[in-house]
Amino acid sequence: MKKFLTFLIIWAFTSNIPAFAQNKEQAVSFSTAFASNQFSTALNYQYAWALGKKKKWTIGTGARFTSSFENKLFYITAPAILTSGKKGPAVFFADQINKNIDSIYFLKAQTNALNVTVNFGYKINEKFNVGFNIDAIGFSFGGNKGATYYSNSGSVSSTTAKPTSFNLLLVSDNDLGTLNSEFFGQYNFNKKWGAKLGFQFLFTEFTTTNKVQTTPDGQKNDRFRYKAGGVSLGVNYNL
Repeated sequence: MKKFLTFLIIWAFTSNIPAFAQNKEQAVSFSTAFASNQFSTALNYQYAWALGKKKKWTIGTGARFTSSFENKLFYITAPAILTSGKKGPAVFFADQINKNIDSIYFLKAQTNALNVTVNFGYKINEKFNVGFNIDAIGFSFGGNKGATYYSNSGSVSSTTAKPTSFNLLLVSDNDLGTLNSEFFGQYNFNKKWGAKLGFQFLFTEFTTTNKVQTTPDGQKNDRFRYKAGGVSLGVNYNL
């Protein structure tokens, strides 16, 4: 996915440079999303360019600040090399290695992430457009939280963890940190204001103070992830 996104950005710039200055678009949006035992908010700034003869396609970048609030959730082993024994795109086709999957449990947890985004859109008409955006790179922060560690072998112990600090979009379980993405449809009330309805997919990740997990073959791990998909609602304002 990373190579695909890079190709699209390079193609957009090299094939449309003369028109970019006349077809810039800027917007800010605020959205909330709801998933099982999770609630999140996101503030997103987008800088995009209209492409094509009819200027229906847009591509751009921006920044998003996401805050996620979890209640009574299990986070499972994160690194792809442990969950599937693979790295790179091969993780899509690999089976999960259940013996390597441990978890940490939070009564309550909270994560904040600030990431650079990549954005794509299509204008159906003046009133409706659809889009997709995804976090690419950034950082997360939040306080240490008490958690309970559950090993695959059945042992239980107390630990502490905080949000993984570095975020990077790679491929599936290869991803690092907290990353947000959204598919949405938007209804435009006028040239400035619009309302969004979509689907959000959010990865949140915590790192334990110590490497609490030891796999059956002796590998150590301190990263644990939760994946959530939920309905998102938002408003958009064109600058």
